[in-house]
Amino acid sequence: MYKLIATDMDGTLLNSDKKITKETFESIKKAKENGKKVVLATGRPLPGVIRYLDELNLNEDGDFVICFNGALVQEIKTKNVISNIEMSYSDYKLIHKFAKENNLNIHINTPTNLVIPDDNPNQYTKLEADLNQIDIVTMSDEEIKQNVTFCKIMIIDSPEKLEEVMTLIPKELYDNYTVVRSAPYFLEFLNKEANKGNALKKLCKHLGLGLDEVIAIGDEENDKHMIEYAGLGVAMGNARDTIKEIANHITTTNNEDGVAKVIDEFLLK
Repeated sequence: MYKLIATDMDGTLLNSDKKITKETFESIKKAKENGKKVVLATGRPLPGVIRYLDELNLNEDGDFVICFNGALVQEIKTKNVISNIEMSYSDYKLIHKFAKENNLNIHINTPTNLVIPDDNPNQYTKLEADLNQIDIVTMSDEEIKQNVTFCKIMIIDSPEKLEEVMTLIPKELYDNYTVVRSAPYFLEFLNKEANKGNALKKLCKHLGLGLDEVIAIGDEENDKHMIEYAGLGVAMGNARDTIKEIANHITTTNNEDGVAKVIDEFLLK
């Protein structure tokens, strides 16, 4: 019997208008009423998730969230941190060097904002700032070294450019970091131990839940680890083919209440 569902947000829980539909809201409400855990597992920072947690009433005792693609696992009401895996300035320098050599844009995700190393944020940094309602802060290299908490580092550019650059990433970066594509224009670098699968494992251990009691659902490459980990790994109808290939089940798209259908079929029956 499944007791917990971890769901990605963008492209999964949220429709194309970044909204939670009435059907999805009602299914999550019923799941909670039946004692099930519903956990948002997202690449977003916590400030970009809070309004959705409030909307879904996933902000009560015993509610948890996974942010920064698994770098942070936190209980909402108490703010008790289950896991927090950060990066370092030396990580930033290595990734920034690769970005500069390939004429790519980069920003740093801190717990509360986006930091850029120049004074000209590109459209994709602005998009993420708007999406998560956080500020963009420009810092010099010395300011970054002294002041920044590194949650994750992102190369942000056009989908076409990122497709090309994926083939250029040196083995050193793949060996030392979790590298995931969370959107066509977002390429994310995290601590090697940080991914949604490891985060879900830590949360399940904290809650005393086994593999066979967990569902994970998503659409992008950054959902791969948790879909592989869960007893039931679910791909959205709009998921990448590589995600559909590893899933145990494929639901409908994020515009067709795919998450609600999974909850109704596997958590509530």
